[in-house]
Amino acid sequence: MRGLGPRRCNEGGKYMAQTNILLEAGTNELEVVEFYLDEEGYQGHYGVNVAKVLEIIRLQPATAMPQMRHPAVLGAFPHRDGRVVPLVDLALYLDKKRVETGEPKIIVTEFNQIITGFLVSGVNRIHRLSWQEVEAPGDFLQHVSRNAVTGVVRLEGRVVFLLDMEAIVGELDPALSIRLNGPLGSTIHGSTVYTVLHADDSGNVRNVVKRLLEESGRFRVIQSSNGEEAWNILARLRREAEETGDAIAGKVDAVISDIEMPRMDGLTLCRKIKEDPLLKTLPVALFSSLITGTLEHRGESVGADAQFAKPDLQVLSERVLDLIHQRDAGTLQIHTPEPLPEA
Repeated sequence: MRGLGPRRCNEGGKYMAQTNILLEAGTNELEVVEFYLDEEGYQGHYGVNVAKVLEIIRLQPATAMPQMRHPAVLGAFPHRDGRVVPLVDLALYLDKKRVETGEPKIIVTEFNQIITGFLVSGVNRIHRLSWQEVEAPGDFLQHVSRNAVTGVVRLEGRVVFLLDMEAIVGELDPALSIRLNGPLGSTIHGSTVYTVLHADDSGNVRNVVKRLLEESGRFRVIQSSNGEEAWNILARLRREAEETGDAIAGKVDAVISDIEMPRMDGLTLCRKIKEDPLLKTLPVALFSSLITGTLEHRGESVGADAQFAKPDLQVLSERVLDLIHQRDAGTLQIHTPEPLPEA
């Protein structure tokens, strides 16, 4: 690893600007803000990707909002950019009884174009690590956390649970969940059914995406829970195509991938695909909450053909069909990944 290690969190600090360029080039690394929730006789440690954190601030007075769907939503407070931000008591959402041991903090996040404040007991530090160090949560942990945990990592002797903030926000406001707003028209490039490999570590997301894409009548979906598993599937299909002399397009037509995944992230998966002489013709679309105007260059640097922010699956699906059509017509522009920085 190149320069991996912890960094202290400064209250009010913005973390986007501190993220090293190494994390933007598909090196399978991430930075995590570690925070904790104090309970009676126990302190639970959790983490969130730095790329989703705008700042960490002191507790703000929250005003109750009308029609709050979940008791974990304490209300809302004014953000300094003029927006009103909902405040979520993370302990209450996780069915834990937080005890006051000091001044609590608010982690202000932004993803899926939504800003949310999460109330926590305190914040420790920033850790840089490899996705190889992140373990997928087991079925029991998924069940007791209501699918709110996407990964487990051991840091300095502590077990840290990486939280699926998108799933939490999606449960609090169903309007923010993944959706198809309408049918994919059969007039778009004919009515051929295409095979798509979809990689996402969230079981809920995989289930919804598979159901919606296959119900559209345009896709057959094969799935994997992380980038490493997706790469192994592609490597197997590549070998089969070489042995039979068939085109890879006869086995898989496109890849849709999340970015944050244990073992191998979507940026690294995309880089490997676009650096492979046979697989590079596969259209790759990144479908992630990390797709923002300020982070879009990361996908471009690894050769992604398209990038779309969750939860809108409609535009993504139409774009994937268009990319497959370009590939079939021989007009798909292959994007070469930028070279990795020297160690």
